[in-house]
Amino acid sequence: MWIFLNDRFVTEQDAKISVFDHGFLYGDGVYETIRSYGARIFMRDHHLSRLHRSADAIGLTVPIPPSEWPRLLHEAMDRNQLGNDQTDAYLRITVSRGVGEIGLDPALCQTPTVVIMAKPLHPPAAELYQRGVSLVIAQTRRNLPSALSPQIKATNFLNNILAKREAIAARVFDALLLNWEGHLTEGTVSNVFFISQGRLYTPSVECGLLDGITRTILLQMAGELKIPVHEGRFTPEELLHADECFLTNTSMEVMPVVSVNGQSIGHSTPGPLTRQLHRHFIDNRSRFLEPLG
Repeated sequence: MWIFLNDRFVTEQDAKISVFDHGFLYGDGVYETIRSYGARIFMRDHHLSRLHRSADAIGLTVPIPPSEWPRLLHEAMDRNQLGNDQTDAYLRITVSRGVGEIGLDPALCQTPTVVIMAKPLHPPAAELYQRGVSLVIAQTRRNLPSALSPQIKATNFLNNILAKREAIAARVFDALLLNWEGHLTEGTVSNVFFISQGRLYTPSVECGLLDGITRTILLQMAGELKIPVHEGRFTPEELLHADECFLTNTSMEVMPVVSVNGQSIGHSTPGPLTRQLHRHFIDNRSRFLEPLG
């Protein structure tokens, strides 16, 4: 594997950072995960804008000029023989505070560390989309927004990891996190939607969640399909009494959910509106890919 590290591409064996990097020491950094469909990157500029938004929020300067990102992302794909008709790419950008003496002062780090990794995208198995997945509601609560804004895609992911450990222990696909008020927020790496009586519901960003890029697209597509949408504050009980449920993120698109905490959602099969939204997404996703050439 070829990896971009700071100012050049290096082999995986040579992709090393210092033990004094503050991303390693303190989780002081930001990241983005992006995917391609063949050679075309999905919502590239939106992901890069969010990367810069996260960096700005923690006072971190991204050292790569905006005009350079498209070339670097495609070079990462090309060097790793990705982005062809058979292999979609999974791209991860990480920007840490950089190397510095031990201590919390960001001024200890003179130059940020930048990493771009490109790997084959391995989406969930097709059978999961056909039968749906199960979730648990985690005992771990989502970080308080006033303590750490969920709009910052920070490299410190311990809050989500603790919830993921609960999902693994329960032998289910993922966990949903509640906020400090006991309202639904999101999955460990996804946004959550549910459907009741033909209306689409999803927690609002004010609940303390990341406004996912695919989440935004699904809200737009619901409008195109004339499906009423409500963003608000919802309890686990409202979800458990829903007719349908699904998760969204960049890599898995729309994943049907058929049970939460062992209780069936709807008829324990992916529902018709979930399937309709996913089909509409697949049929129209070319609108959200970077132009060819």
